[in-house]
Amino acid sequence: MTLQRVLLGAACGISFLGALLAFQRPFQQFQGVEYNEFVLPQDWQEKGEWAFARLMFPPGPNDGYRGRFDGDWRQGLSLWTQDYPRADRHFSAAVRRLSRIHVRSVEQPVNLEDGDEVYNWPWLYAVQVGEWGLTQEQAKVMRDYLLRGGFFMADDFHGDYEWEMFEKRIRFVFPDRSIVDIDDKDPIFHTVFDLEDRFQVPGEAHLRQGCKNCRDGGVGARWRGIYDDKGRIMVAISYNSDLGDAWEWADDAYYPEKFSGLAIRVGVNYIVYAMTH
Repeated sequence: MTLQRVLLGAACGISFLGALLAFQRPFQQFQGVEYNEFVLPQDWQEKGEWAFARLMFPPGPNDGYRGRFDGDWRQGLSLWTQDYPRADRHFSAAVRRLSRIHVRSVEQPVNLEDGDEVYNWPWLYAVQVGEWGLTQEQAKVMRDYLLRGGFFMADDFHGDYEWEMFEKRIRFVFPDRSIVDIDDKDPIFHTVFDLEDRFQVPGEAHLRQGCKNCRDGGVGARWRGIYDDKGRIMVAISYNSDLGDAWEWADDAYYPEKFSGLAIRVGVNYIVYAMTH
């Protein structure tokens, strides 16, 4: 793909995104499991061409916060808020610096039960999907969203058991589509940055070990996806890596830059791919 085609596709995608602004719900900040308060950026009310859309979901049976936070997941203080909103805003700031996309400085939590809201956000992210409790009804909405051109990034789950729990729920969405390893030559790894050299990205709490659930299949990053009938990736899966944590700690000198750098480049590629394919 030539640079001219990439830029043309991005321009078309951005024009489409701009048309959605009038239909998007207002920003709302929820209480997170890690951050009770987070200062809003000065320009938080400014609309943009792209915003970090974070999937809200109910807890699964192996939710690590079960017993600590048993309120209504729709009100925050639930697993879907892991790394939130620090990761979302750090990554959004990085996309601003590394592209010409007019990025909104604050994120947008998205509930699949909230009418047609998800269709306003062409790029959707979820954290710790090895512990999620996506329902059959929510999966129907996600399937329709993805087949209409949406893009879903599933991140931060590790080891065999978490893979089993992720796969069970994503099969609610696509029971008949294969999950495959994404080929190094796929355009998703070359839309902006060439990313043949991709390595495991551990979370901040697992830097010393280099992995989470290391004895249960958690060693070795896998970059997987689910494709539509035209060869477009609808679901991009970062298994055995924690890109959200790398975004969250990107401004901390303790956290290695090589991990944050790769996580940001992967995320930028996924955004541009979602907008141009």
